[in-house]
Amino acid sequence: MAEQERRDAEAGGDATAATHTSNMQRVKVYRLADGGRWDDQGTGHVSIEYIEGSKELGLTVLDEEDNETLLVHNITSDDIYRKQEETIISWRDHEAATDLALSFQEAAGCSYIWEHICGIQRNLHFSNLGALEVGPRQASESLEASRIMHSNDDSFCSANGEFRELPPVELSNLPFILKTVLEGGISDQIRVAELITQDRDFFPKLVDMFRMCEDLENLDDLHMIFKLVKGIILLNSPSIFDKIFSDEFILDIIGALEYDPEVPRVQRHRAFLKDHVVFKEAIHIENISVVSKIHQTYRIGYLKDVILPRILDDATLASLNNMIHTNNASVISLLKDDALFIRQLFSRMRSSDVSMESKRELVLFLHEFCTLSKSLPLVQQLRLFRDLSGEGVFEIISDLLQSHDRKIVSAGTDILILFLNQDPNLLRSYIVQQEGNSLLGLLVKGMVTDFGEEMHCQFLEILRILMDSFTMSGAHRDVIIEIFYERHLDYLVDVIASSCPPRSISRSTSNSIGAGRNAGGHRIKPEILLNVCELLCFCVVHHPYKIKCNFLMNNAIEKILALTRRREKFLVVAAVRFMRTIISRNDEHLIRHVVKFNLLKPIIDVFVENGDRYNMLHSGVLELLEYIRKENIKTLVIYVTESFWDQLTKFEHFGSIQAFKLKYQQYLESAEPRLSASVPDVRKKAEQRGLEKEEEDYFNKDSDEEDSGSGRRAKLAQNQHT
Repeated sequence: MAEQERRDAEAGGDATAATHTSNMQRVKVYRLADGGRWDDQGTGHVSIEYIEGSKELGLTVLDEEDNETLLVHNITSDDIYRKQEETIISWRDHEAATDLALSFQEAAGCSYIWEHICGIQRNLHFSNLGALEVGPRQASESLEASRIMHSNDDSFCSANGEFRELPPVELSNLPFILKTVLEGGISDQIRVAELITQDRDFFPKLVDMFRMCEDLENLDDLHMIFKLVKGIILLNSPSIFDKIFSDEFILDIIGALEYDPEVPRVQRHRAFLKDHVVFKEAIHIENISVVSKIHQTYRIGYLKDVILPRILDDATLASLNNMIHTNNASVISLLKDDALFIRQLFSRMRSSDVSMESKRELVLFLHEFCTLSKSLPLVQQLRLFRDLSGEGVFEIISDLLQSHDRKIVSAGTDILILFLNQDPNLLRSYIVQQEGNSLLGLLVKGMVTDFGEEMHCQFLEILRILMDSFTMSGAHRDVIIEIFYERHLDYLVDVIASSCPPRSISRSTSNSIGAGRNAGGHRIKPEILLNVCELLCFCVVHHPYKIKCNFLMNNAIEKILALTRRREKFLVVAAVRFMRTIISRNDEHLIRHVVKFNLLKPIIDVFVENGDRYNMLHSGVLELLEYIRKENIKTLVIYVTESFWDQLTKFEHFGSIQAFKLKYQQYLESAEPRLSASVPDVRKKAEQRGLEKEEEDYFNKDSDEEDSGSGRRAKLAQNQHT
């Protein structure tokens, strides 16, 4: 026994004793194989001891039978160890390039080794910071130094281990403060955040210490202060955020974050904020609190998005975003309640004495003001938009839409979309007034003006919401729809017609002779034509009666189908989609109109020209024919088969085409058994039936579909047998 005590004293005290008591812990060693299977490497006893040929501590496992070495692993501060359940410790071994695991026979042995691994890593971490000693560290001091670090904690902790106070913010205490902030569980972090908040001198002293280190160019301590500030931010305390983002401390906090040890060069965030970030007041804000919150919000965003984007965890990021959201709501709330401010804003926007540049800034301010209003509760948002409407915001937007500055026009459309998403009836009420009619015209004109692809979609979205029949009240619905169809629908149809080559010109030569230009000689971008076609499809669905009257009277469908003569395939597909929308209404008058004017011919022609290429055009036409068959639209089944079978016969290997022909034959068999023969010649039978005369009789006399159909087929059968 005396001999054992003498050995412990020579070995250097508690660390060696702790290592000795951890000897002979029975474990199984596992290695992760390539297939994801854990291979048993043997059973032995684990100990923490000094690696041979090194002055570092590590794990050693000796086989319990032959005392051969099963594992030697050097414990480093970079390795990530995991304790699983009660008896397993695993880690990624970079030297072996695989995962290793120790499975302990007893949970107590696992806990013992785990505690020492954590202690050694903690000691190595602070030794690397230069906090524990100067000069080379003796290996025999590793565990002892870890114990000393723990003993220093006791003077600042209560009997139950809770932090009583933080050490004074001094350079000599910096390692321990850093350790206190970075380590510990959730409850410890909450307590540390409380202590930092309660200590009025904490941030002033921290800032003074940072300035001193920066003046002395002490990079080691500056790197440590960076880690401390980062750790304080990750405590995710709203009270701490209020302090560090205040005007008093924010620039020094940002300065401390310039000294990231993982970045080779010092960042210049403060210089950027001072020299390049300029606060522009489009209109003077008297409230100092509002200005302060605007500055604070920018700084939070800068820290979140520029300084620490790769470091912030999800919880802290959510807290910072919430702080930005709250600040925005506070700023907008304070400004909207300032009646004088709102009046001055609109007065300056209407004034002819204000320069164009100042007006531009005012417009962008109004845009941001409306955008940030989304931070307000819904009731307050609605009240704000109603107030802005009463101040004449729509007259202002009407002027904006006539600007040649795309950014100004974009701001105007953005504001309109915000209003429409909040309460569409505010804009509808303005449009139904006489002075508001021009705004609808500006929106239609803007849709066919080249403001850029994103802008085209904005105009389309605004017009869709405005004319959405499902959300319009009765008073608004009839007036707005009447205005649009009387004044603007024909214009949009003519834009398509004038932008497509005439029937006599093939698509292959259309671009070389000026196709795509409207009546005014301006070239219309294909994306604009696509959006116009989308709007017309929308109108077919939402205003079926109104648009049907226009289509039947003005033959607008044929003009829109001129898109099939464009070279751009997506426009041809859009024309197919438009026809599909027309037919999906299953309106008897529209279907007979399609048959009378042979309006499916351009669709079938482009389908045949496309050949066997599997693309959107191919799929779209097949889906159209399949829809006609499944919905049992008898008139169209007979019309398509008898008019275009010569063209479609080469596609008969497609199941949908076969099914279409079968449906036609079923109609013939059910009407007259003698008509179950092969498909007749189209042009010959069309002449014999006198199709156009009968269809004209339909529109004039409103004859029954089945009676007229059976009459045609009886005549067809008679002609076949003469």
